[in-house]
Amino acid sequence: MKKLLLPLMILLVMALAACGNNNTNNAGSSASGSPAESAASSPSGSAASSPANTSESGAQTGTITYQSENGPVEVPANPQRVIVLSSFAGDVMKFGVHLVGVDSWSKLNPRFQDQLKDVAEVSDEDLEKIIELKPDLIIGLSNIKNVDKLKQIAPTVTYTYGKVDYLTQILEIGKLLNKEKEAQAWIDDFKARAEQAGEEIKAKIGADKTVSVIESYEKQLYVYGDHWGRGTEILYQAMKLPMPEKVKAMTDKDGYYALSSEVLPEYAGDYVILSKSDGSDTSFQQTETYKNLPAVKDGHVYEVNMNEFYFNDALTLDYQLQFFIDHFLGQ
Repeated sequence: MKKLLLPLMILLVMALAACGNNNTNNAGSSASGSPAESAASSPSGSAASSPANTSESGAQTGTITYQSENGPVEVPANPQRVIVLSSFAGDVMKFGVHLVGVDSWSKLNPRFQDQLKDVAEVSDEDLEKIIELKPDLIIGLSNIKNVDKLKQIAPTVTYTYGKVDYLTQILEIGKLLNKEKEAQAWIDDFKARAEQAGEEIKAKIGADKTVSVIESYEKQLYVYGDHWGRGTEILYQAMKLPMPEKVKAMTDKDGYYALSSEVLPEYAGDYVILSKSDGSDTSFQQTETYKNLPAVKDGHVYEVNMNEFYFNDALTLDYQLQFFIDHFLGQ
């Protein structure tokens, strides 16, 4: 029977694909392409539990009703085979839920490599591959393609990036995975750790010292506001460190701003978090403009690996927080 079921499901999805255009929702920002795109954050709502059975091993079976931003969705009470198509792999791993497929950006993260070495890389267009992975839950951002087709394979929940703050987004992932208590406990602990670190950093460097988060991606420089991954949520929201006024003004609308190396002095704070990848154009660092930045002269530029710092999931936030503690406080 199982041998018959898989071919039938593949045929069903292929038929759906032939019947119309891909269902693309552009309400959010994807974790692919330019780094001026996502990091992770989304819906409001809560998970209302429906009766669930408990096996002899203590694991819940059955389903719960998750109140997604698009309405109620019946999802497994104890998901065992989750596919993440954008942004949220670190949250799923943090709460101990098994992944069978993740997006390419998650696979690129060096800090995730050990945990994801046996996890398949998939995209929203790999329908047959997704079927073969037999997921019981699919998670992605709201602009992924083929949502209706994915729903034919497994319960699918999407989130609009930035619809809620970064910690509420993590709580929502916790609710979706039936791990709300674990998520709330982590949030409470993280907020306390970040607030304490922020007070210690301000006491050491001065409460008026500004911090900029600048990224070199391919041949373009970007500067980021207070909610675009790369540690921005920690620095500006949790620690309440100030950003330069020019950065605040230019990132207020979109959350990021593309700039040229010639105007770096207008955007570089007293401290700079400089995000780079292996393929980044770093020639700007050889210019006199860059070398004469006060942050460069004072040794206050802290370089990070873009692929490690990109998102704002729970695992990455833990890493970012410790990085800031180590570099600002020398611990």
